[in-house]
Amino acid sequence: MRIGVPKEIKDHEYRVGLTPAGAYVLVAAGHDVRIEARAGAAVGFDDATYRAAGAQIGATAADAYATDLVIKVKELQPAEFALTHPGQILFCYQHLAPAPALLAAMLERKVSCVAYETVTAADGSLPLLVPMSEIAGRLAIQVGAWALQMANGGSGILLSGVPGVAPGKVAIIGGGTVGVNAARIAIGIGADVTLLDRSPAKLRALEQVFGARLKTRFSEPQAIRALTRDADLVVGAVLLPGKLSPRLIHRDDVAAMRPGSVIVDVGIDQGGIAETARPTSHSNPLYVESGVVHYCVPNIPSAVARTATLSLTQATLPYAVALAAQGLRAALTADEGLRGGLQVHAGHVTHRDLAADVGRPYVPATEALA
Repeated sequence: MRIGVPKEIKDHEYRVGLTPAGAYVLVAAGHDVRIEARAGAAVGFDDATYRAAGAQIGATAADAYATDLVIKVKELQPAEFALTHPGQILFCYQHLAPAPALLAAMLERKVSCVAYETVTAADGSLPLLVPMSEIAGRLAIQVGAWALQMANGGSGILLSGVPGVAPGKVAIIGGGTVGVNAARIAIGIGADVTLLDRSPAKLRALEQVFGARLKTRFSEPQAIRALTRDADLVVGAVLLPGKLSPRLIHRDDVAAMRPGSVIVDVGIDQGGIAETARPTSHSNPLYVESGVVHYCVPNIPSAVARTATLSLTQATLPYAVALAAQGLRAALTADEGLRGGLQVHAGHVTHRDLAADVGRPYVPATEALA
């Protein structure tokens, strides 16, 4: 199969969809791998290393997209829409629910979109989302602490506190991978941390792990309202696979927060949980609304792109190998979890939750593939 790896063009996106080690595996299996020039240069993978692995280097993005399977990291940007073609497999994070123009383009161009964020494992986990969620959760505390600095509009709170001065208060909404990793870092620096989730079993499990260092609350509107008003840093860490994020922090809740407090809305790539959230970028990551500093960067892990690339590609490579070896229909028929990643195929929306969110007809993946 012809496989293309384009250079990412989203703002400050330095990750790459395939490492030279991954290229070597695919080339050794008999596939034609084309890497756009300098696609991995920012994270230490130069063109010569890809050539040594057996890959070809294409001068332009069009070379990478003139293939059967495109492996990348982030969702397509408008300049890339016209480079796709019918029947092509696009294997990356898709985030189609909050991006109507992207969804319309993929449907019109009859691209098969296999989304990292909805590929599932046998235990129901999300193996291609977990690596980036781990990184985003850990970075959420780091960037939140930075946003709290006075020069950024923050209240000047040091989350760790100092002797004689109480630590800052962190409220984490969501006890999944992002929330747990955010809690780990916030507790590690000595902050006063409360985590909210709707699963009593999950809250009990977290208490077993962190003990008295982590406070837990059942997530319901009054608890969210009370904790956000008292927090110095609020981390939005709720994910509904393939769906828009639920709006759990309302505009009046934000208005009631202390001036200079911070919201880091990690799920902004699916719309975010705060009504005041809107996507920012690594170039301009912050804005202030109702006196509250917001950090809403959709591609947080790119801030540590070398680590993120290595963590992501070791998870995605086995699925890429299966798609290349078997083709879309056979690979998805053989692996129900991979089939869960198919969000768009042959002009149809093939993910039930995506279809419900965007108001389009739903066609089951098995039916669309047949």
